[in-house]
Order: sequence, then C-alpha cells, then structure tokens
Amino acid sequence: MDKLGSRCPLPGLLRPSVLICLLILTASFLTYPMLRTLSLQLHSTVTGSYVSGTYSIVFVNCPNEQIARDIARAILDKKLAASVNILPKASSLYFWNGEIEEATEILLLIKTKTSKVHVLSSYIRLTAQLRQSSW
Repeated sequence: MDKLGSRCPLPGLLRPSVLICLLILTASFLTYPMLRTLSLQLHSTVTGSYVSGTYSIVFVNCPNEQIARDIARAILDKKLAASVNILPKASSLYFWNGEIEEATEILLLIKTKTSKVHVLSSYIRLTAQLRQSSW
C-alpha cells in the first residue's frame, strides 16, 4: 500500500502535464484571432481563392469626373487598391442645414484588401482636405 500511495500525487496539486495543457489552451484562446487571420491568408494564397473578410469594396463620392479620375489614379499609383470603377452621374439626396438638397456626383467603387482600408480612407480624407484648402 505504501508503494501505491507514493505514486499518486497529493490531492489538490496538479501534475506538470496538466499545467502545460492549461497553458497551451490559454495561449491558443488568446491568440485565436491572429491565428485565424493568418490561416485564412495562407489558405487564400495557396488556393488562389477568395476568403471572406480579406477583400473590401470602398465607395467614395466625388464632385466631378476630373477629381474622381485624379483620386483613382493616385490610389492605384500608391498601390492602395487593385482597381477603381468610376460610375458617372450618381444622383444624391441629403440633408444640409435642415433642408433636403440634391446633387449629381461621381461614384468611385474601389476594390482593395481589407488590410489596406484604413490607410486608403486616411489617404482619401487627406486628399480631400488638401483639395478643399486649395479652392
């Protein structure tokens, strides 16, 4: 009976292997979002297929076609998008100073990687601010 009792751990103490398993599970749980993103990107690269959440479409309204073309070219030159569609004559209705206004705008449909959306939107905002200050 002494030998059997010496092999069993004391009650309340965890074996080192159980602690290691708990640490691995905790680390896996905490890194899951990053691991999922990496695995989706790897799958997309290896198979050449689309994976939800890796690509986005950004819509931008422009006051005229020349500004739309300038922004589209600049975005493509900086490699912030794969392609840009320029859709002419979008009719827009909106509230301005408490009244309904109507205008014709040019719509940019920008296709890009989701990882570039933040940089792309910052660039477009900066471009718009620079254009407004030069008017």
